[in-house]
Amino acid sequence: MLIKTVRDFTPQWGSDCFIAENATLIGDLVMGNQCSVWYQAVIRGDVNSIRIGNRVNIQDGAVIHATYEKTKTIIGNDVSIGHNAIVHGCILKDNVLVGMGSIVMDNCMVESNSIIAAGSVVTQNTHVPAGTIYAGVPARKIKDIDFDLQKGEIERIAKNYLMYSGWFKSDQ
Repeated sequence: MLIKTVRDFTPQWGSDCFIAENATLIGDLVMGNQCSVWYQAVIRGDVNSIRIGNRVNIQDGAVIHATYEKTKTIIGNDVSIGHNAIVHGCILKDNVLVGMGSIVMDNCMVESNSIIAAGSVVTQNTHVPAGTIYAGVPARKIKDIDFDLQKGEIERIAKNYLMYSGWFKSDQ
């Protein structure tokens, strides 16, 4: 893994985390417990702060960044950020699933128990209400999430990544 101090900020993370050998953590990053940062993921807190809660998985190739002097990135607990997603200068509350290849831009607020569908682009300043699915380019609400979908997708993926990371932790 590449851990880099920038502007006197050194990345910090909690206990029982998995960080892949070629993941990159930079600058003003504080990450909670039981998180996983997968292969070729980049979390770059060079221009503004990035705060990540507990049990967050940042999958292969994802990029987490912010905007200089404008937007921080704040990610809640039990969040899954899919392969090759970009999360930039926004807030993701608890129990959010950001699908593969999605982009969530500056000043967006994604409320709890929501899904950003794979390949979606959530444009600047979008508010995603709790319990909804947003999809498309630009992303728009396509439906409300029922309890089964919340348990079946959002929670299942977050829990699976806790299990997957356990397979790799003995190597660190």
